[in-house]
This record gives sequence, structure tokens and C-alpha cells, in this order.
Amino acid sequence: MPAERHTLYDWFATSAALHKDRSALEVGDTTLTYAELSALVDALAARLLRHLHDAPPRRVGLLAGRSAVAYAGYLAVQRLGAAVVPLGPSFPAERNAAVARAARLDAVLADATADHPGQLGAPALVLSDPELLGLPTSPTVPFPTPPAQPEDLAYILFTSGSTGVPKGVPIQQRNVCAYLGHVVPRCGAGPGARLSQTFDLTFDPSVHDMFTAWGSGATLVVPTRGELLSPVRFVNRRALTHWNSVPSVISIAQRLRALAPDSMPTLRSSMFCGEPLTLQQAAAWHRAAPQSSLENAYGPTELTVTCSTYRLPVDRASWPEPANGTVPIGALHPGLQLRLHEEELCVRGPQRFPGYLDPANNADRFLAPDGAPYEPFTPLTDDHWYRTGDRVDTLPGAPGDPGDDGAPAGGPLVHLGRVDQQVQVHGYRVELGEVEAAMRAVPGVIDAAVVPLTTPAGIELAAAYTGAVPQEDTLRTALRHRLPAYMVPGTLTGLDALPLNRNGKIDRTALGEALRSPARLP
Repeated sequence: MPAERHTLYDWFATSAALHKDRSALEVGDTTLTYAELSALVDALAARLLRHLHDAPPRRVGLLAGRSAVAYAGYLAVQRLGAAVVPLGPSFPAERNAAVARAARLDAVLADATADHPGQLGAPALVLSDPELLGLPTSPTVPFPTPPAQPEDLAYILFTSGSTGVPKGVPIQQRNVCAYLGHVVPRCGAGPGARLSQTFDLTFDPSVHDMFTAWGSGATLVVPTRGELLSPVRFVNRRALTHWNSVPSVISIAQRLRALAPDSMPTLRSSMFCGEPLTLQQAAAWHRAAPQSSLENAYGPTELTVTCSTYRLPVDRASWPEPANGTVPIGALHPGLQLRLHEEELCVRGPQRFPGYLDPANNADRFLAPDGAPYEPFTPLTDDHWYRTGDRVDTLPGAPGDPGDDGAPAGGPLVHLGRVDQQVQVHGYRVELGEVEAAMRAVPGVIDAAVVPLTTPAGIELAAAYTGAVPQEDTLRTALRHRLPAYMVPGTLTGLDALPLNRNGKIDRTALGEALRSPARLP
């Protein structure tokens, strides 16, 4: 990695200096070259500073959807040496306000898609895309802030928390630069390449898409919501060369009967992450994009986007066949180390985050350097192991990925499931306990349990509750005021009592079977 790339902004600025007239961003009807985007970033950063009376911010909430403001805003916050805290424009105002308080925001930058920027407890600057494009630009804009340092925070993401409170995950500049130093050259992009941006900014694979594009001189192509529902049409209409999404997008395309053989001839690199990629899904995509490499990437937010990747062999006959029908997650990225703790994958190295924003959340998520239990509230060092909560094993005799060095003995890693109640819903991490806590907070609900059900579209949540709630719609509306849409269960079933096992705990297996077959409910 070039020595000058110590921060996310460095990755963009280096490409902006080398590829001024190349296309950097396509969003909606707007196309910006690197020179144009760089000028807008400076203008927006200067505008934000004026809004804050020239007080440099440390943490800025970004409440923006698929707009030019969102992407220029992300870079502008980095330009100021501050940390980005993505907020969901479609998320409940109450949840965004809780995140804003926990993150101790100095400012909020919002586009026209959100209806509550003034409710977040920090000075809000709201701009539409036309207003952004109309900002006066200057070849030299003085910024009073020193540039960010490797130990400074690049961004903070909030993930689902088992106690009902979202957990803040801070990522340092050094963490994300270590990540980009591996994935940018591996991605094989560059000037002329066109990368998809299917993820919302609240989901960290968006960092991969933005900065593998901007770190290599490629174009970031942002789909509309409608285009996301027709991925093959999006690929062909925009002549994409690189794809990245959750695997459930493949299932959507299959239901639309859109994955005809060789139907995406422009693709040369495809990556899937956020949830297990099945061999069946991979084969369907491979038939539709035979000229594209096909990778399965894995990694929790705490390990900076992804920490392992497996590239399937070109020859379909050479693909591994794990017993669970999923594509291996491969070997860890360079510099990362693994330790197995009763089948649970534990990782340390330059991509590991420095610990949760609330240190109380560190207690059961780390191991001491020697593998002993972590002593809560003791200082974390780089030698501590992060406990992923994921069960893994190696796949003996499977072909390795020639792009990776240091594959574990016995073959690539295979994901076997979780050791807790965390699930992935369309790529988003969901703690079932957080959904249950939100249900119990609704007046009239006495107890609640949520189970994941496997459907052709991926994991969906089903919930049962006890108590006196007048109507299912009442409960659903209450949950929508507390939770993002992806966390609201698809079905809500009232029961006289939740099934219990011999130990008096909720029998989640029996409940799942009953909710899967409603005729079996009491």
C-alpha cells in the first residue's frame, strides 16, 4: 500500500489527482468526474464548517439515501478528518435519535430524503442534490483541521444489540486502510471499470464499493430502488464490470427468471457477502455471468467489512461441495490471525476494531491474548482476540484460492452457523433479543419470542407473543416506530403461552416448527 494512503480520503484524493477527467460517480441523473466530485467535496466540507461556525466536527451523522449528497457528504466528512456515522433515512426517528446520542454527534448532514434531521440533537445541514451541485467551488479551500491520523476513527456503524440497544462499532483509519490495501488490488478494478453500489451506507459493504472504486480510479454506479429489484437489467443497462451484493439478490433474479445463460456478459468480477452463499445460488449466477470471477466474502463489522474471501475455481467441476451446501468463506486476509475457541472463529490483526463505543459491550466478545476469558473493562490491546460468534471448520481436500496466501491447514474455512441468536436478514445483522425487547416494550405484550425461518428469498423473521394486544396491526405499527423495517417480523402470532422445554426456557425449535406450519399452533 502506498505510504501516503493513511486515511479513506487519501484513497480518493490519490485517484482524483491521477484520473481527473474519469467518471467517479453515477447517481440518478448525475455523473461526476473525479475533478468535479473533488471540487464538490471541498465545497461541501467548507459549507459544513461554516454551518458549525468554523468549529471542526469530530463525528458527523450522514442522514442520506441514494443521492449525490450522500456520497459527496461521506467524502466531505473524511476531508474534515471526522468520522462518518451513517443514519438510515427510512429508519424510525426514535432509533436514529438514539444512535445520534450514543455517537455524540457534532453535526448532521442530510439530503432531501429524510423527514427528521432536526430531531437528532445536533446542528443539521440539509441539502438537496441541486443545492449541492450549485455550491460555489474554489480551487483552494482552507481547512483549519489537521488531517486524520491512522488511529483516528473513519466511521462508526451501529449493529443490532442483544439487550435491545444498538451497539456502536468504531472503525479506525488504520483498520480500513489495512482492508483496502488487500481488496483494492484483488478486485482488479481501475479506470474504465464500473462498480455496483447496492448497499445502503448503514451497511459496511458500502465502504468496499465506494473505496475499491475510488481507490482505483473506477466509477461507482448507484442503482435506484427500482433497479435493485431487477439486478440483471441494472447490470446490462449500466454496463457494470464489478458486482457486489447479498446472495438473496440471486434468489430475486431467479424468481424473475432473469438469470438466463450469459445474460450478463459485461461482468468480470462478482462478490457476495452478508449472508451464506449457497452452491445453488453461485451456480445460477455463474451461468448468467460466465466471464466473471465469483467470490464469497465473510466478515463481521468489527473486523472491517470482510476478513476472508473464497474465489471459486473457474471450472465448475472443481468447485468444493461442503455438506451444508454453502460456498466456503476461504482464508483470512493477510495480516489477520485466527484462533478456534470451541469451533468459534476468533480473529485479531490490523482490521480488528478497537472495541465497542460502550465498553460494557466488550465483556463477552473478546479473549485474552493467551485465549483465556477477557477481563471486562481491562484495556484492549492489538493482541486480544475478537470472538465472531461464528462456527467454522476447514474443508479437507478442497481446492484453495490461488489469490490467497496462508490458507489454513486442511483447506478453506466453511461457515457452520452461529453460537448465539444472531441472524442475517438480507445481509443485515439482527439480534433476536433486540426484536423481542422491542415487542415486550409495547403495551399489552407480556412475553415474546422471535425465530428465523428459511424461505426462498432468504431468512425471514417470525414472532409469537403473549398478552392482550387489540390487533396485529397495532403491534406492527408500534414496532415500526422502534425498529428498522428489516427487523420487523413478517408474521406476528398471538398465543396463550409460548412453548417451553424441560428447563422452563422457550422451546425455539418447537416454536419455529409451529410458526412454519400454522395449523399446528394451539
